[in-house]
Amino acid sequence: MNTKKVWFITGASKGLGLILTKKLLLQGYNVASTSRNKQALINEIGEENEKFLPIQMDLTENENVKKAIEATISHFGRIDVLVNNAGYSQIGTLEELSAKEVEDNFKVNVFGSLNVIRNATQYLRKQKSGHIFNIASIGGYTGNFAGFGIYCSSKFAVAGFTEALAEEMKSFGVYTTLVYPGYFRTNFLSEGSVKTPNNPIEDYKTAREMEQAHLKKINGNQPNDPEKGAEVLITLSKQEHPPVHFFMGKDAHHYANLKIDTIQKAMEENRTLGISTGFKN
Repeated sequence: MNTKKVWFITGASKGLGLILTKKLLLQGYNVASTSRNKQALINEIGEENEKFLPIQMDLTENENVKKAIEATISHFGRIDVLVNNAGYSQIGTLEELSAKEVEDNFKVNVFGSLNVIRNATQYLRKQKSGHIFNIASIGGYTGNFAGFGIYCSSKFAVAGFTEALAEEMKSFGVYTTLVYPGYFRTNFLSEGSVKTPNNPIEDYKTAREMEQAHLKKINGNQPNDPEKGAEVLITLSKQEHPPVHFFMGKDAHHYANLKIDTIQKAMEENRTLGISTGFKN
């Protein structure tokens, strides 16, 4: 087994990114981990050494991301596995959220990942090898959660550009995997990792109920173990032909199947009308 691969992980000071970083280092991999706060990485993992490179990086600033990628190449000589893990959930209905709240969520979840991809793929392309993991969410496959439309739409965007990226990088020997995690027991739904609307509207009772269910009932009781999730990513990185689409967690599979069934039913019920738009021969 090649334990000398170089991993580049965003959002690594907590949650899945932190657990993955620790597991990789224990298994002998080289890891560059990023966070908005470099000291948070050092506090959790330790000082920089020949196998670990903590980097302070602002995902939303392309030049900052470029320097982080260059620092990794300078330190390790290459990048083999890229994990776009950083992100946060913005709760709120479409009417409640301001343009800034929406833009801020997309800046991190969508444009942040694109900044990393834009600056890293040139190296993967030239070395003709590599593996990109884009961490979406089951909410990036099924978006019917009241009050989570903006977050889900950001993850739908990740899914969309990842499918294209997989095709674009295929001829260079670079694999791309879109990960749809279910609910993992991390601090993702805790204060500091999730944002609620600045100006909530009382009428949206369903959205408030969904919000409270996530913050008070689901948080701390998520069914999936992030330790196992990190191991799954490492296992996927070793596969000869890793998948483009990967649903992680029994709950992710459940919600995906519900969506598939709903779409198939809707298509069948309206098939005659749906295919009626062609020119007559």
